[in-house]
Amino acid sequence: MTLEELQDVCLQLSMPKFTAKQIAQWMYDKHVRSIDEMTNLSKQNREKLASAFSVGCSEPVEAMRSVDGTVKYLFKTQGGHFIETVYIPDGDRATLCVSCQVGCKMNCLFCQTGKQGWQGDLTVCDILNQIYSVEKADTLTNIVYMGQGEPFDNLDNVMKSLSVMTSDWGYKWSPRRITVSTVGLKKNLRRYLEQSECHLAVSLHSPIHEQRQQMMPAEKQFPATDIMQMLKEFDWSHQRRLTFEYILFGGINDSPLHAKELVRLLHGLDCRVNLIRWHKIPDVDLNEVAPERMVAFRDYLNNHGITCTIRASRGQDIYAACGLLSTKEQEKNKQ
Repeated sequence: MTLEELQDVCLQLSMPKFTAKQIAQWMYDKHVRSIDEMTNLSKQNREKLASAFSVGCSEPVEAMRSVDGTVKYLFKTQGGHFIETVYIPDGDRATLCVSCQVGCKMNCLFCQTGKQGWQGDLTVCDILNQIYSVEKADTLTNIVYMGQGEPFDNLDNVMKSLSVMTSDWGYKWSPRRITVSTVGLKKNLRRYLEQSECHLAVSLHSPIHEQRQQMMPAEKQFPATDIMQMLKEFDWSHQRRLTFEYILFGGINDSPLHAKELVRLLHGLDCRVNLIRWHKIPDVDLNEVAPERMVAFRDYLNNHGITCTIRASRGQDIYAACGLLSTKEQEKNKQ
């Protein structure tokens, strides 16, 4: 809940309005597991709260640990479904990759989550619980909305979770520590840009319309050229970062022509490109890119004015790497 919603709760339960700030502090600063731990509230007020509400946190159902230190957590949602969340330690940094939907509607060719289909949106509680209840939550330095689902297809709940994360009464995180990824749903892109200060990452994967549409059905309704035009009209002078994610597939989108077209498409944008290795999934006829091709692609972009890096692949042995998240088996067993 937001502070305003907590104030409404206090009003409903005939509790002092200032109690809302105390409740927020117990949850978002001290991360209590139960209302009974809110010891500066009177026993009577705690009983009132507990009769109608709960903190809303639930422990992971399972944790899988990679040889590289990455941990993949399985959470059960309020609706009884399952989602995966990935903890990625890296020196003095620790990033949490959170999910926002059970499955995904986008059905991108190369993504295991898309093969699962869509079972529903996560509530604000489901989204925040991944951050609240993950082990080593106090070590987190960055949050990326890059897990299961399309954030802009569940934007109301994503935006509210961002408000809790960045507000003074909430987690007090800087928006510069949070990145939200999208395939480019134009209908909600403008709202996100205007109402949030968090970073933006756009999944691109090809600068050529016909090819991108084959891999990413969303291209038909939301062409990359339209997305670029909107982004070029926006003011990026406030330290907000714009990143394009680009998975390289051997012999598909890794040619000098693709690099040249990508430079042309992104011309005029202050952005960076993050190259990602393809991780094979069943029944998809795509190939991994040769390391030298990936380096050549990166160097071409850097030499033509676009900052480009190669993302380190983490957690592949536990199916926690980019594009591999799926709870299809858990959903099947539940049924």
